[in-house]
Amino acid sequence: MTLSPAVRATAGLGFTQIVGWGTTFLMPSVLGRHIGDSLGLASEVIFAGITVMFGVGALAAPRVGRLIDRTGARSLMAAGSVLYAVSLAALSFAQGMTSYLACWAAMGVASTLALNTPSSIALAQIAGPAARRAIAVLAIIGGFGSTVFWPLSGALDVAVGWRHTLLIYAAIHLFACAPVHLLVLPTRPPSHPTASGGAAAPTGVPAEVQRRVYLLLSLTLASGAFVFTGFMVHMIEIMRGLGHAPASAVFLASMIGPSQVTIRLVELVFGHRYSIMKSALFGSATLVGGIVLALVDGGSFVLALLCVVAYGIANGLKAVQRATLPLALFGRAQFGAYMGRLALPQGIVSASAPPVIAAALGWYGTTGALWLIFAAATLSLGAMILLARLARSVR
Repeated sequence: MTLSPAVRATAGLGFTQIVGWGTTFLMPSVLGRHIGDSLGLASEVIFAGITVMFGVGALAAPRVGRLIDRTGARSLMAAGSVLYAVSLAALSFAQGMTSYLACWAAMGVASTLALNTPSSIALAQIAGPAARRAIAVLAIIGGFGSTVFWPLSGALDVAVGWRHTLLIYAAIHLFACAPVHLLVLPTRPPSHPTASGGAAAPTGVPAEVQRRVYLLLSLTLASGAFVFTGFMVHMIEIMRGLGHAPASAVFLASMIGPSQVTIRLVELVFGHRYSIMKSALFGSATLVGGIVLALVDGGSFVLALLCVVAYGIANGLKAVQRATLPLALFGRAQFGAYMGRLALPQGIVSASAPPVIAAALGWYGTTGALWLIFAAATLSLGAMILLARLARSVR
């Protein structure tokens, strides 16, 4: 049986996304302690690598998005896998803070070439009208990054140490991910016929409101990114600050994954029955509601569980909507350019969220940090409501 180009691309990119997230963003959670002990670096410096990766990646994103519009994602994503391999190999030889953070900066460029944004653009180019479904499937597959790489990193660390583990990860990028990108992605962006076979279909919003739509979309995604990144990194600490025992806090945080996967499956199966704007509004409102529950009585196990589940639902939906909303609002013609421009503020905010929330926890305690998170979530919801009013016709 011959698989369609969209199915092959979704499966191949699903594999490379699991590897990409598992060997970078998720890696310090397991290897960070041993890396810090070996290099004599504090935990804050070890996790600052993630901040550097997000920040550098954000700066490179607009140009990469425009390039993918013109040339397609194949060569750029393959180059990103090669750069990942070089960066991880170099990281395995790091001797101090400068070399350590420099390797993460290189991984920031690699992530812009080979991680979420280019994958979504590639699927939009290949799947055409079925892009929303393909991106939802990719989000489901990518959600298994921690399931695969946290235990794998732990096992490899015990067996060969962190330096050789990073060399193994470099080899996976070079000899598996790079060839996959070359095999499953087309040389040039394919063109899809419109329903009438005539001119290209119009975008979801009229030209006269596109600037306002873009600004509102950028605001809701960036403020949401502050919550999703910062809350995720500090979830266990916040649950403990609300009065939950360490084991209970870990259990509560572990409920994020099932909530994300469940809502992504719902989006995959039933997404065609409702508009993407309604889905986005639901996700934004759910996030605010969950944080309100934590502020009302986060010490209650039931309310804390509902808060975490609400966060997981909202995060699971946003992972799909970061790509499908711009596609629905602006169309495929300049999708890469819009995704790259939107990735810049999201990346900067994602990079700043963990240290900002850490500072809020230190200065104002758990309640103060939750109020900060609530403010960002409310801003995201307000922008989404205004966006939905401007783009009523978008499905």
